[in-house]
Order: sequence, then C-alpha cells, then structure tokens
Amino acid sequence: MTDHQSHAAAPEAQGSYTDGHPLDDVHYIEAKIILSGQRFTSVQSFFDFEKLVRKAARQLRVDFDTASCEGLRPQIREVLFLDTKDFKLYNNAFILRRRIAYEDGFPAGEPEIVFKFRHPDLATASELDVRPNIPGAWRIKFKEEWLPEKTRIGGSRSLYSHNVEFKLHPLSFNEDLTDTATLIGALPALRPLLTEKKEHLQLVHRTAVEEVLQQLGTLDFGKGLEAASNVSVWRARGDHRQLVGEFSFQHKFQRRDELSAKALLKCAEFFKLLQHEAQDWISLGTTKTGAVYRLKGNPPQSHE
Repeated sequence: MTDHQSHAAAPEAQGSYTDGHPLDDVHYIEAKIILSGQRFTSVQSFFDFEKLVRKAARQLRVDFDTASCEGLRPQIREVLFLDTKDFKLYNNAFILRRRIAYEDGFPAGEPEIVFKFRHPDLATASELDVRPNIPGAWRIKFKEEWLPEKTRIGGSRSLYSHNVEFKLHPLSFNEDLTDTATLIGALPALRPLLTEKKEHLQLVHRTAVEEVLQQLGTLDFGKGLEAASNVSVWRARGDHRQLVGEFSFQHKFQRRDELSAKALLKCAEFFKLLQHEAQDWISLGTTKTGAVYRLKGNPPQSHE
C-alpha cells in the first residue's frame, strides 16, 4: 500500500453484522513510531524525545502546545497479555489484554479489558464484529493506525485496529478470562477460533508489562485536526528490562470525509519527518505487542 493510498479518505463502512447493526466506522487516526526501549533510562528521556517532536513541528509550522501537560508526572499502568500456549489469538490477528492504572504505587480504578482485531485490510477489520456479550458497559474504538514501513525510515503503512474496551467487573460477569468457555461467552468473535474444550489462556511469556507514559502536548495540523501526543516505555516487571518505547499522537473525528485533505497531508508529512529526526531512536518492523510476543524467540505470525 502506498503512502497516498494509506492516508486517503477511507469510505464509510457499508453493510451490517448478523443482527442488522451497521458495520462500525473508523473514528480515530493514531500515528505510532516504535522506539528502542534502551533509550529510556529516566524521566528526562521522555523530554529528550519531546525536543525532537518540537523540532519537526517547527520545521513544518505545526503548532505544538505543551501548556496543558506542564508539570504532569508519568502515568503508570500494568499490562497483561493473554493467549493460548501456541499464540492462537495473536496468530489470527487478535489481541487480548488486561490493564490497570496505578497512582502513587497502588491500583486505581477497575481493571480494563481491551480486545482488538488488527488487520491491514479495512473491509476485513470492519466486518469482524468485536462487540462483547456482557451485562456491563463497553466502548468501541475503531482506529486507522499509521506505522513506519517495516524496513526503512520515512515511510508509512496502515493497520486497522477494531477494538472494544470494558471493565473487568460488570455485574455478574465471570472474570476468569483464562477459561475459554467464559471467554467465548463474553467475546463471541473468538468462538470459531477456540474450539478445544480443555484449552486455557495464559499470560504471554509469563511477563507482566509495566507501562510508563508521559503526556507531551497537542499537535495542531490546522483545519481542526488536533492530536494529543505522548511517549512511553514498556518494561518487564521484576527485572525492569526496557522492552520497547513508543511515540504516538491521535485524532478523533466523526466522519472521515470531513477531514481537511491539506491538514491530513501536513499530518502525514510530520509523521515522516519525525522519523528522520528520531532515526537513532527508532525500532523498525515491530509493535509494542509484537515486542512482548517475541521475548523468547520463535516469533509467532501476525498481521502486524
């Protein structure tokens, strides 16, 4: 897929799911640059990267407003990935993770489940119904994710991430997501995949991830296209080994065809320029999830 094709206005979804509900539409653009975890040794590392963001923004006359983030401390979250022993979910483009935020060293709020289907083809991603069968509230987030090309700096490619998020403890919901019967009851999209009655899910590579995330500020590409940005590092709990870092910025919209073509072009130019400015930081050919799955060699296959 060429850069032009990746960032052209995507059509609204046509068709419906089996119950007649219209197919979900993309409502987010999220650009991600995967970084070497080894570059993050202290909180100052986040602000060292911020200088590169500011430099690229200045070159393209993109406003970068950090006022709302001044004085903010890094946010801490624990992220756990669940999958079968042979990575059946990930190998079929699904991601299942549990995450919880920490404040002052203690869990804050309810744990959250994030279930994703990621695919480079928009139609394939749209037609997969990720809606859960649970009594509590849930939220769909359907994103077009921009990533650098796998083998070179300065390019771009798209993945479509069809996500649903919900709290772990809705009323009467059995929270044991390692049990496949419970899981396919809550997430019917997995029913065709998890056919072994005795199969259970487990923590991927027995690794709990600690995410340290710093909000940086808002990028303004003009014509109402504003994107909040942040930079983060994922570490393995226990030995605090830095696994991978990420810079991202995200814009939410109601209708894709209402986005300014000029603003989208400037957004894409910034994404490519920043890769050149930050080339000593970049880790090509992976994602944060991919870095966790590849911890012990013999990497699984995926659509990432």
